Amino acid sequence: MTDLAVRRLLIDLQPPFARDWCGGDAFSTAFFNALSMSFPYGEQFFIDAVRRALQNASAETREKYQAEVRGFIGQEATHRRIHTLFNAHLDRQGFRDGWTPRAMERMKPLAEADPRHAVAITAATEHFTAMFAAWLLGRPEVLEGAEPRLRTMWLWHSAEELEHRCTAFDLYQALDGTHAWRVRWFRRTTLLFVVDLFRQTAANLREDHSLWKLATWRSAARLLFGRRGLVRESWRTWWRYLRPDFHPSQQDGAISQRWLADNRAQFVRVDAPRGGAVSSG
Repeated sequence: MTDLAVRRLLIDLQPPFARDWCGGDAFSTAFFNALSMSFPYGEQFFIDAVRRALQNASAETREKYQAEVRGFIGQEATHRRIHTLFNAHLDRQGFRDGWTPRAMERMKPLAEADPRHAVAITAATEHFTAMFAAWLLGRPEVLEGAEPRLRTMWLWHSAEELEHRCTAFDLYQALDGTHAWRVRWFRRTTLLFVVDLFRQTAANLREDHSLWKLATWRSAARLLFGRRGLVRESWRTWWRYLRPDFHPSQQDGAISQRWLADNRAQFVRVDAPRGGAVSSG
């Protein structure tokens, strides 16, 4: 069981930010923007998935996971709100979200399906976000030169994603979800996530007139496949999910707790006094 605190991030996302907010790097900016576009719908899907699954669980399972699921939902709802504010700026800058409509159409059949399928998809995607979070927290230079409030937003989000990496997985196991279906949904989620991410990243670059610039793809190669790139750093963690004995707790979450401990001034718990905090809007 994990004690998941719901935190309120103390940044102001009302003022606009530059189109090339990520240190002036076109690919990094487009890549992070694409991820952010997926979050409001994705986070709501995760919330609905775990809530519905818990409602259909045994009384014993509900009692065991109710507090953790409440914390998970609180964190994801906060992420959804923050990224909705962020995405509104992207929309005003002319960037269009094509990812969400595709995802919404794709997920419609799950509304009447066994709730374990949605939880399996949630667990699979949470593994992706946990891998990304661990990489980003361990490579803060990726956000070097980024606008400070946005740098804080991404690192805070990463810390919480790594913190709650076990919740959906444990709930799926408690509902007697099978390894075969878990792996099947993970493979499918991998394919769809990667295709959607790069499709949206390319659309963002096209809108920014950076898609066909050599510097853009040099940056992409460095970010993804460089010596400390995302793919090179994460593929082993991706592969472990396929093992029958896998559990998200096998991924060390200490870096998340260190960031949260070192950056207490950047947030408050929702039940804590706010003092002179700056509103996130």
